[in-house]
Amino acid sequence: MQAKTMKAVQQHAFGGPEVLRYEDAPMPQAKPGEVLVRVHAVGINPPDWYLRDGYKMLPPQWRPRLSFPLVLGTDISGVIESVADDVKDFSVGDEVYSMVRFPLGSAGGSRAYAEYVSVPASDIALKPAKIDHVQAAGAPMSLLTAWQFLVELGHDEPNPLQSTRHVPVPLEGKTVVVNGAAGGVGHFLVQVAKLKGAHVIAIASGRHEALLRELGAHEFLDYTKTTPEDELRDIDLVVDSVGGPATGRFMRALKRGGALFPVFPLGFSGAEEAQKLGVAVSATQVRSNGAQLAQLGRLLDDGTIRVVIDSTYPLASASKAHERAARGHIQGKLVLKVR
Repeated sequence: MQAKTMKAVQQHAFGGPEVLRYEDAPMPQAKPGEVLVRVHAVGINPPDWYLRDGYKMLPPQWRPRLSFPLVLGTDISGVIESVADDVKDFSVGDEVYSMVRFPLGSAGGSRAYAEYVSVPASDIALKPAKIDHVQAAGAPMSLLTAWQFLVELGHDEPNPLQSTRHVPVPLEGKTVVVNGAAGGVGHFLVQVAKLKGAHVIAIASGRHEALLRELGAHEFLDYTKTTPEDELRDIDLVVDSVGGPATGRFMRALKRGGALFPVFPLGFSGAEEAQKLGVAVSATQVRSNGAQLAQLGRLLDDGTIRVVIDSTYPLASASKAHERAARGHIQGKLVLKVR
């Protein structure tokens, strides 16, 4: 019997957006503990282009072993096509959203740039009814990152980024700075910090100010007109959604006992200075969590948290979406429309 096929975006070599090819691929089946989702939309995230180019940003010893063809992507919204016999909490026809197998699928096992995706039932939640599939697909990884950094870690797995467990700090009445506030993770960080009672200062370029104030930022700093770390003092928490080697510049803006959370901590080398300043530096790896998505779905449903969409592309034009990502200055999320 001939195996069923579907359309997917695959790559057969590492490289730039040009390696992404829209072509026929085998259709997955739901294994025990899984559901098969007919995908309506796919959210795009930085790990997608890290995987596309072979994780060049990671030290060689951290790079997972990969085999071709690869299918990128983790974030989906769609409709359940079939369920394994042992799955009892979901049914055929349910609208669901998910971050699929992350980080366990970061070696190409998530496979979301496709018409159908098999998903562990523990990774999914019912899609919020009052938002569409595009908005729902834009939420999972970025919103879970904001929630797990700021509110609830949601797991007891060892921290691959540091020797200690990441512990969110109480936000009520605190002053929280979000750098990169208009991006995929950043615009959720602003909303979650505001929701939890923080006074939020957003850092982004000036064209994003109106949106970020609308999302809840109390103050705004335009990094193209000022040097934010020179303007800030006695801050309780800086969440740097840009991260990288330059994230240490914010330590002098923090009060003693404050904290710096770089979402992308690789390259940070200021541990000794942080200790002298009495500043805690901590990060975590976002992980799939269907229960948290169900909780967050209620906030998306009632409009407490909004998903901002920068632009959408057909699945067949995934390479163009990656070209857009490479140009940077994204406001919110990029999403692929599958149907």
